[in-house]
Amino acid sequence: MLPSVGTRAGVLTLACSALLFTISARADKFDAARFDMARALIYEQISEQQLASIAVAVVKDGRIVWQQGFGWADKERRVPASEHTMYSIASLSKTFTSTALMTLVQAGKVDLDRPVNDYLGELQLTVRIGDERQVTVRRVADHTAGLPGSDLSYYGDERQHMLPQELSLRRYAQVMRPPGERFEYSNVGYGVLDYLVAQVSGRSFAEALRQSVAMPLGMTRTSVDIGPGLQDYAAVRYDLLGEPIPFYQNTEPGATAVYSSAHDLARLALFFLKSRLPDQQAILSDANIDAMTAAPTWIRPGNGYAIGWQVQSKGGYRVHGHGGSHSGANAFFNLIPEQRVGVVLLSNTNKGPLDAIGTAIFKALLPGWRDVQTDLSVREKPPTEALQPDASLVGTWKGEVKTHEGARALRMEVLPTGDIHLQLDDQLSTLLNQAAFRNGRLTGRSSLQIDTSDTRRRAHDTDITLQWRDGVLNGYVHANAKDSRRGWWIYSLPHWVELRREQ
Repeated sequence: MLPSVGTRAGVLTLACSALLFTISARADKFDAARFDMARALIYEQISEQQLASIAVAVVKDGRIVWQQGFGWADKERRVPASEHTMYSIASLSKTFTSTALMTLVQAGKVDLDRPVNDYLGELQLTVRIGDERQVTVRRVADHTAGLPGSDLSYYGDERQHMLPQELSLRRYAQVMRPPGERFEYSNVGYGVLDYLVAQVSGRSFAEALRQSVAMPLGMTRTSVDIGPGLQDYAAVRYDLLGEPIPFYQNTEPGATAVYSSAHDLARLALFFLKSRLPDQQAILSDANIDAMTAAPTWIRPGNGYAIGWQVQSKGGYRVHGHGGSHSGANAFFNLIPEQRVGVVLLSNTNKGPLDAIGTAIFKALLPGWRDVQTDLSVREKPPTEALQPDASLVGTWKGEVKTHEGARALRMEVLPTGDIHLQLDDQLSTLLNQAAFRNGRLTGRSSLQIDTSDTRRRAHDTDITLQWRDGVLNGYVHANAKDSRRGWWIYSLPHWVELRREQ
């Protein structure tokens, strides 16, 4: 464990110890004082938030100007973090998956505007609603294909019983909203894309990513999960209690499973800033680099999503990047192409404001940075006001929840007071909490139990998302399991729902 330090001075003193952090190679003319504010924030976060470690890399004008590790990659074995430590990068994996996808687009093997089912072989996505031909590769990549959010992780010995990816996709990669209707962040969508990359390339996704992205860009400590021979370089993932998390895997590796180092991500940043290093291959043309961020789907003003990249307004600049957050993993990767700068931050504990540290670095790099408040979340916030249902919603609704083990009867009663009661099969009736009805869309949370072989692993709660369409409510209910005390994300599994109101 890192010693507990109560003052900034104490933190700075301990930070000078080789046991607290490793100072790594820097550019010859690097001005160390430029990043004093960011460095102080990192020391504070490691101490106050009890983080295991943070690694940072900064690029500017075609070179790496700062790369450094702070804290412990492995507390138990006293392995210090460095710029070459491999971290689980969680959802930042999506940028790697989309890059591998674009190499296939550049090779003429994939058309972004063709149906994704054209590339999946015998695996064909179930389309519950809408036109299958509109479920295009591009829409899967920008989260507008109608695929709901889904996540399925297995910890430690559970991995022996891990659901095969193809079976997971058949169960949960189902189109449950008309393609193109709205943005919805979907891990299972990137599971579809990594499966596509494997199908089209004729290699496993891990090997396809290694050969088409990591090796050509000189990223020797980047792999799906922890590649063979790289075990000694990977940071241990720690939970919110500071305990090591058993190694876990996800059924959608293209969404969350990549490991990389701050140094490797700095190399990736230089490539996408079009400052390719001499030993890097041009895996994508400048035009295809631009195409990945050229036409984002706007979630709200200043916050959009393109092909594996978030496109956001920060500090008065257009920022391209991606974040990552999962059990024991936290990642920040932001580029400002017009200024030729990029910032990488990685941690092996899922807490602590990496955004604040990133902002401090950008302020040091860019005198024109302005503090502008923008909602950068990819998920909608729960309502703060009580539901006041209109006449189209009040009444008794009946229908089914579709699971891979069969249909379950669902009854929903919407009272004029705004209370909503749900009953699944012969379970006790339960209240829909945080209920909202906005733009014809009903959302809320409940204690319904969706009992299947996949949900029995851990206790779960549920959330519901239903759209009113010509007198019918359809959409999905998610079964969600998380150990909030330790910060373990276990599963979020969507199931198709359709309800009709009794006359």
